[in-house]
Amino acid sequence: MERILVVDDNLDICRTLRDDLNEVGYEAEFVTNGYDAISYLEKHRVDLMLLDLKMQGKDGFEVLKDMKTNNIKTKVIVLTAYADVKSAIDSAKLGASDFISKPYDFDELIITIRRVLQRENDS
Repeated sequence: MERILVVDDNLDICRTLRDDLNEVGYEAEFVTNGYDAISYLEKHRVDLMLLDLKMQGKDGFEVLKDMKTNNIKTKVIVLTAYADVKSAIDSAKLGASDFISKPYDFDELIITIRRVLQRENDS
């Protein structure tokens, strides 16, 4: 079973995504800040991370930079309400596989998750 980590400072989004992802067959967990995200990734195998960009403390860009520095190979889909071309390009340069705007459509999110995970399996 593929493991997904949701990283968002909105607890309601975290719980909803975790529950919805578990319901469709993923093993999903969440953390609510960037510091906990890096700590979790260092201790657990995670196939994919759904990462918000704008968070208090360590934001999503800093998480992506830390992942690169620490050679953490988890696939990342940025899921943010602050969607603009520059953010999408910057997150891709830091290793994000895809970029989705909030509010998101869950069915489209699942399609994107499957596509990103399939790319990983094809590599």
